[in-house]
Amino acid sequence: MVYTQSEILQKEVYLFERIDSQNREIMKHLKAICFLRPTKENVDYMIQELRRPKYTIYFVYFSNVISKSDVKSLAEADEQEVVAEVQQVITKEYELFEFRRTEVPPLLLILDRCDDAITPLLNQWTYQAMVHELLGINNNRIDLSRVPGISKDLREVVLSAENDEFYANNMYLNFAEIGSNIKNLMEDFQKKKPKEQQKLESIADMKAFVENYPQFKKMSGTVSKHVTVVGELSRLVSERNLLEVSEVEQELACQNDHSSALQNVKRLLQNPKVTEFDAARLVMLYALHYERHSSNSLPGLMMDLRNKGVSDKYRKLVSAVVEYGGKRVRGSDLFSPKDAVAITKQFLKGLKGVENVYTQHQPFLHETLDHLIKGRLKENLYPYLGPSTLRDRWSLAVLPRLEWCHLGSLQSQPPGFKILLPHRDVVLPCWSGWSRTPDLVIHHLGLPKCWDRRSFFCCCF
Repeated sequence: MVYTQSEILQKEVYLFERIDSQNREIMKHLKAICFLRPTKENVDYMIQELRRPKYTIYFVYFSNVISKSDVKSLAEADEQEVVAEVQQVITKEYELFEFRRTEVPPLLLILDRCDDAITPLLNQWTYQAMVHELLGINNNRIDLSRVPGISKDLREVVLSAENDEFYANNMYLNFAEIGSNIKNLMEDFQKKKPKEQQKLESIADMKAFVENYPQFKKMSGTVSKHVTVVGELSRLVSERNLLEVSEVEQELACQNDHSSALQNVKRLLQNPKVTEFDAARLVMLYALHYERHSSNSLPGLMMDLRNKGVSDKYRKLVSAVVEYGGKRVRGSDLFSPKDAVAITKQFLKGLKGVENVYTQHQPFLHETLDHLIKGRLKENLYPYLGPSTLRDRWSLAVLPRLEWCHLGSLQSQPPGFKILLPHRDVVLPCWSGWSRTPDLVIHHLGLPKCWDRRSFFCCCF
């Protein structure tokens, strides 16, 4: 069941309580709707509730089959006859496993994560990516319990683009833009706040308040939530010196000045604000970029990591990432493109300059999908096996948030080709068709802070 509090408020439900809460007030003027899983624990809680009812009438709904003995126990506990209804609500989705064939045969594009081990190592600067990287997102929920001075109501918040308009409009924007938009959101809230708190002197005033309360409550929660999240992100950025770290990361990913890169990495390794994880990532980026450089200074950087007190598990990742995504393994040249078009683009970019030094890197996946859309993929790098080999195969995808963000930017491609980004832990067969136009489906499995799986797959419909 997925239903937000703001949606429930629109149905005139204003109080939300857990069945196991011990400090609930007695409110005989209210009716209660109880939606429970039919576990022994929940049935016991419901029995205790009915023995000492706090509300005038109870409507009890179970999300699955409940035994006759449990129903009998509930009936025996209902001595005051406050239960008006008991039902089993079992949801069924008949089309969940009904895979309709499409008129356009699917195209399965298989990519290896080791072709671009750079992107998952970079710090992120778009709103959603920063939240995922610095705070962690699990089922659209963010744990803020460790934030200094956090209030009880904000220890866990929900970020969902479906139900949060501000988040939907800002999830792919850079962090600098988020601060300005947060300010505008607060100003809008302040303008509406006095009107909502005016005195209720007449029936008309009360009616207007009841009608507007859900929207006011939703906006109040949105403001509090995003101000708290952005404030914590700002604190972590400052605490970990991420602006300076990210600038050097981008230099390692996008430029070829070995002397400057080495000097900047060494300088940051001496900075006490740089965490051991960020320090290890800097050295990993250096190791990948300058793996075969004549003046490679990786042994010295490894010694600097040891002197900084970086744990052995992080130091071992440096050699592991080179073995995993080094020049010997990857099929593409991430740092010195030999394709004429790529060289021209790089030259023009150098002439124009960089608009944002923290987001100048573009994932290799973005270029690959752009070539796929335009029919420019090289057959020697992406051999085509024919449609018959794609039947009855399953596809998974493992994408860092930065690549997810860039996939969203490809939504403006010509009609007949769109990109769908399902939620985490989605596994679908590659023949599943959601429309009659060719779609590109990326099945996102919620990559952790850094990559941890070897390959990912993209389905084209």
